[in-house]
Amino acid sequence: MPDQKHCILTAQNLYKTYGSGESAIQALRGVSLEIREGELLVILGSSGSGKSTLLNLLGGMDRPDRGSIMVNGQELTALRERELTRYRRETVGFVFQSFNLIAELSVRENVAMTADPSARRATEEALETVGLGHRLDSYPTQLSGGEQQRVSIARALAKHPRLLLCDEPTGALDYETGKQILAELDRLVREQGKTVVIVTHTREIGKMAHRVIRMRSGRIEGTETNAIRQTAAEIEW
Repeated sequence: MPDQKHCILTAQNLYKTYGSGESAIQALRGVSLEIREGELLVILGSSGSGKSTLLNLLGGMDRPDRGSIMVNGQELTALRERELTRYRRETVGFVFQSFNLIAELSVRENVAMTADPSARRATEEALETVGLGHRLDSYPTQLSGGEQQRVSIARALAKHPRLLLCDEPTGALDYETGKQILAELDRLVREQGKTVVIVTHTREIGKMAHRVIRMRSGRIEGTETNAIRQTAAEIEW
């Protein structure tokens, strides 16, 4: 288990409401959590539980109505838009259910969009990390769904983020391909010490995690720690 004292992100009492009046939706209601360096954290909940809203706030893609998010000693909610853009560019990497690849660009070009221009090897190294070093000049339409998702992971890794945020990363994939992507994310934690957060509605994926946060109706319902983590090959759903 990663050092429990070494938290890279601490969120306190987060609230988020969309809309107003009778149509208002309270997406988050007083959510607090910590993310520890080098851990695989799963945020588990059904549709509408608030898990994706929480991920968006942690990633700096949206702002809470109330609450605090501290990252590396810096208050995220106090950042101006330019500083928030820098945080998204340098500190966090995003992997979504939809791959968000640009069809007109090659695999190399899609990944290079987020890499530091001064680090020429960053793009190729990221693709080699996910096993696609041989597909640099292919285009998204020439790849399988699993390969496209690995490209999106490489794109996130190319900027060497401290925190990798994954929103339903297997949602658009078939069962076996989804397990391959989970194995890839787990390997990044086990072998490279990456910090990975996976948002999912699939309960069994929680068995891979160091910790599981269960959400319901905008609140954290419970937190569990796995004494023994299962591998992607061992879980079934």
